[in-house]
Amino acid sequence: MDTTGSRFPYRKKKDAASLQSWNHFVPYEHEQTPTLTVRSAVRELLETVLYIVLVFVIVRSMVQNFKIEGSSMEPSLHNEQYILVNKLVYFNFDLNAPLRMLPGSEQLPPRLVYPLGLPRRGDIIVFRFPGDIRKDYIKRVIGLPGETIAVRDGSVYINDQLLDEPYLKGQQTHCNANNSCADGTPIEVPSGTIFVMGDNRDNSSDSREWNALPLEYLIGQAWILYYPVDDLGLIPHPSYASD
Repeated sequence: MDTTGSRFPYRKKKDAASLQSWNHFVPYEHEQTPTLTVRSAVRELLETVLYIVLVFVIVRSMVQNFKIEGSSMEPSLHNEQYILVNKLVYFNFDLNAPLRMLPGSEQLPPRLVYPLGLPRRGDIIVFRFPGDIRKDYIKRVIGLPGETIAVRDGSVYINDQLLDEPYLKGQQTHCNANNSCADGTPIEVPSGTIFVMGDNRDNSSDSREWNALPLEYLIGQAWILYYPVDDLGLIPHPSYASD
């Protein structure tokens, strides 16, 4: 018996023709049209842009850069330095925010909760200036809610206890005649506020002039000094045992 298929030559011709036709057809099925290629490229570009925007928003919600302008924080920080501000450390939410959506409750004051803790004495903070929220200020936390602040003989007293301030490098603290703390008058820090001062006590606009800072204006804690590069490092915050 002839098993080579020579008895059926038309089969060889037909199979060869079919194979040639299939080899030509397969690449055509897998070929992408220009329209699909452009569409995929546009989609990938949009996904990349959205990813970058999302990362930026997340990072911006936790960290913010800040340029120091002026000498109010000398000798600790200097004019034209750049720092990073840790916004997450003072993360808070307003318990009254949902209630203000109800009719007649629009004027409810903020009731802030700080899961990670309130600012501590000695913290260097960045905040929106209450007199003009378009401006950001940097100062040091001196008095906490409920405490009594007094300035006497060039020093600060908290609840009649002398406050140790080594970061002042020997500078004294004074109050002008038009300040609320003039003549050693004690000042009580209201609930929901903190008393702040610049380290350059003779050249700083702070709570001595415009009273205690409401916590809702707080942005974050001074964290890293990154420019000039020679000054790169963490910004120190003194710790007080009573806090």
